[in-house]
Amino acid sequence: MAISIPDRVVVFDYGEVISRSPSATSQAELVALAGVDEASFRAAYDRHRHALDQGRLSVVEYWRAIERETGANWSLARVHELWARDFTSWFDPEPAVLDLLAELHDGGTRLALLSNAGFDFGDPFRFSPLGSLMETVIVSAELDLIKPDPEIYRRAMAELGTDPTGTAFIDNRADNVEAAAALGIATHHFTGVAGLRAFLQGLAS
Repeated sequence: MAISIPDRVVVFDYGEVISRSPSATSQAELVALAGVDEASFRAAYDRHRHALDQGRLSVVEYWRAIERETGANWSLARVHELWARDFTSWFDPEPAVLDLLAELHDGGTRLALLSNAGFDFGDPFRFSPLGSLMETVIVSAELDLIKPDPEIYRRAMAELGTDPTGTAFIDNRADNVEAAAALGIATHHFTGVAGLRAFLQGLAS
């Protein structure tokens, strides 16, 4: 069933909206590869993630920052293993959301992706099957900006040639949604597929 929203560009977050959260198994495998205390690994992983997603750290610099903080001693081969395990853990899709995206695309609705992610995610997003549905893919690292900075939404709208009244935004994080809403953008805080479908159908009616 096609969903047509002709007067808006619908902008989707990626992680934990289009993709599922990394599984407990993949997270445990990552910690095992790291070979350090789980709590300290998780703290360092999270602490440096914004710098990675903003493009302030390269992939190697990010993992070396975690290494220093946790007292690990990783070869480059182990850094690559850690990156690969982490990277691929974010590519477990939520099929029902992808089905919604296809319905929107089939209805002629303009779609875009706006994700807090490092440089390494840009082209994989663009050249994936998901990317075939998107008019534009915007990765935070490429802009030296990160949600919820209001400027990232302004830059996205400028690239899409739209304005707040012609934009809708979906994200799983309340702070990202609130920042977009403060600019006058129609927003939806994603907590499940049923609520997202209702929001989109409301825009279409």
